[in-house]
Amino acid sequence: MIIVENHIGKITITAAYLSALVGYTVTSCFGVSDMNDASPREALLSVLRRAKQIDKGVTIQSKDKQLIVNLHISVTFGTNIAAIADSISNKVRFAVEEATGITVSKVNVFIDGMNS
Repeated sequence: MIIVENHIGKITITAAYLSALVGYTVTSCFGVSDMNDASPREALLSVLRRAKQIDKGVTIQSKDKQLIVNLHISVTFGTNIAAIADSISNKVRFAVEEATGITVSKVNVFIDGMNS
């Protein structure tokens, strides 16, 4: 949970909201075929739930009132991986900063697989 205070008052932003926002942004990017599990624990939970989760593969950390976003994705075969990673990084940074006003210091994109 992230708390932002300004002249109007206190705003509380949950980690679930941020993860869903990032998940929707990433899955709408060209060349992204799937989101992958970020850890073995997450893989086990996704098998037990059996439902597709939009925030799968999204990890968000807060440091000094700035966010660090880690993404685990699979890309479509034949697309430029560097261009996809750069596009995802820019879109995620813009979406989070526009929706919440919190600065995103880093977006790490991990390409875990390639689908045809």
